[in-house]
Amino acid sequence: MDRNDESDTPLFSAVSGSTRQLYNVLKCINFVSKAQVRITSEGLRFTVEESQVMQGVAILNKELFTTYSYTAAADGDNEEEDDSTVCFQISLSALLETLQILGINETKDRWSTRDPAHSGASGFLNKGGPAVAFEHRTLGMASRCRLSYASKGSPLCIILEEAGVTTTCELYTFEPEFMDEIPLQRDAIVQKIIMRAEWLHDAIVELSSTSPTKLTMVASPTAPHFTLSSAGPLGSATVEFSKNAQLLETFQVEKRSVNTYKYSLVRGASRAMAVASKVSIRADEQGVLSLQFMIETEGDNVSFVDFRFVPLLPEEDDEEGIEDEPPLG
Repeated sequence: MDRNDESDTPLFSAVSGSTRQLYNVLKCINFVSKAQVRITSEGLRFTVEESQVMQGVAILNKELFTTYSYTAAADGDNEEEDDSTVCFQISLSALLETLQILGINETKDRWSTRDPAHSGASGFLNKGGPAVAFEHRTLGMASRCRLSYASKGSPLCIILEEAGVTTTCELYTFEPEFMDEIPLQRDAIVQKIIMRAEWLHDAIVELSSTSPTKLTMVASPTAPHFTLSSAGPLGSATVEFSKNAQLLETFQVEKRSVNTYKYSLVRGASRAMAVASKVSIRADEQGVLSLQFMIETEGDNVSFVDFRFVPLLPEEDDEEGIEDEPPLG
């Protein structure tokens, strides 16, 4: 390879046979307009943040692409920079709009229109099981998508092809505004629960009837084993899950834990709840909550979307509780 060919080789390039699977995974974290993108040899990592109390991470592994190439370029001017990754910020909303250019239609959440076969947060699907979020019969034929990033500071180039139509878009990239993730103490996990994501989705939706401001999560080795409670100006509500292998696939709780979160933030993960097949619910000793969703994609692949939430402090919880109490009389 001569020097000119080498200089024309982008740092990153990848081709996906389905624009829709990229769109649907990224749409799960579309609660803010900007996303930090990290490119590695193993895939793409998109991170969004809300006021340092909520983070969403969507992972597009290289297995989701038909071709994937990443060549790390050493930066001699910055010895401290990690040469194994490239990090920049883009407009997530602009990226999603770009992926829709050739006519991707958003599908409704699986449970937005109730199927009589579905019997609620503690029930089962009587037929067919959960729908795969990216089935062709649901979403139609997929278009081809090529992503490339030439060098540090370059735009992210997106080329879409479908039915002989080719569209090329370039999104400006910026220096990332944040680098640190909300820490989850993996050596101090006090609860780990794995269940069907649809049942968590149903519970969150059912709790919304009271216009809640906060969500309290209780995990206990004794009954009731896993409880979600909401409180708001219209009252309170509770959904309980028993320690049943058909409900809770994994239940690892050694001692009782109680943590409260802002309801609107947890509700922000509802799209992931609606399209994922399973969710892992973990919390550490500090109350940091991790909701990790497994989303089935085409070709028997999976993608993961991880949300992390900082709990309300006791004084914040008390203040909201006082505000939520109805007046006497």
